[in-house]
Amino acid sequence: MSEQEQINYNRIAEAIDYIKTHFKEQPDLDAVAAKLHLSPFHFQRLFTDWAGVSPKKFLQYTSIQYAKNILKDNQATLFDAAYETGLSGTGRLHDLFIKIEGMTPGEFKNGGVNLFINYSYAETPFGNILVASTPKGICYMAFADDEQQALIDLQHHFPKAHFKQMLDIIQQNALYIFAHDWSKLHQIKLHLRGTDFQLKVWETLLKIPLGQLSTYGTIAEKIKNPNASRAVGTAIGSNPVAFLIPCHRVIQATGIFGGYMWGPTRKTAIIGWEAAKAQTVK
Repeated sequence: MSEQEQINYNRIAEAIDYIKTHFKEQPDLDAVAAKLHLSPFHFQRLFTDWAGVSPKKFLQYTSIQYAKNILKDNQATLFDAAYETGLSGTGRLHDLFIKIEGMTPGEFKNGGVNLFINYSYAETPFGNILVASTPKGICYMAFADDEQQALIDLQHHFPKAHFKQMLDIIQQNALYIFAHDWSKLHQIKLHLRGTDFQLKVWETLLKIPLGQLSTYGTIAEKIKNPNASRAVGTAIGSNPVAFLIPCHRVIQATGIFGGYMWGPTRKTAIIGWEAAKAQTVK
């Protein structure tokens, strides 16, 4: 690391520490930049290059994580969460949750209390899988080497939802993809919950053609955030719908397949299977 890079690193570390310490004051760009003796424009560009997100977005992530911890207390109200986080009111808390979490703060606090989820298990060429759906679409899919643990993981995602083991038409349409019936792809509906950034990454994954691969850097460029390769990797690792959202099609720039939530062997098998399938559909 050059001397200038070390200086910039120290500046960003100081900025991150300041935001984490003073987030209840909701400092604006000018205030944080002043602490580093930089112009707001220079600081914005430097922070985004190093952190992968803007200072404002980092402040939002810090604030909402704190608010979520407060809301986990059954006695805490939305007003309590807004006040303790330094937000001006529940309206700002609501807007922040919608933007970052894709749900209202009330929905987060309830943990999916009004959500009804059907789930079932199915055999695929790559092992047993658990697939879950709401009336809106597939909300979760994971390889289930241990069915009991897979169900626990699903329930962890939606801690207060109502679950019923039942194969419905939404799941059936999704499972056609393993039966080689690619004409049914347009019938698959997804019901996803995530941050704006995560949803952009997952949407980009859906655009990777069958039998082709991409890299973390390429995905970052496609979402117009070329310095966010690490953040892209985190979002890919948080993908709640295995195979349908093809995180397995993303590899390292060196050509190494890299890790996979359900094991590198399974990732290699899926990539090979899709490559063969792509040849037959040409």
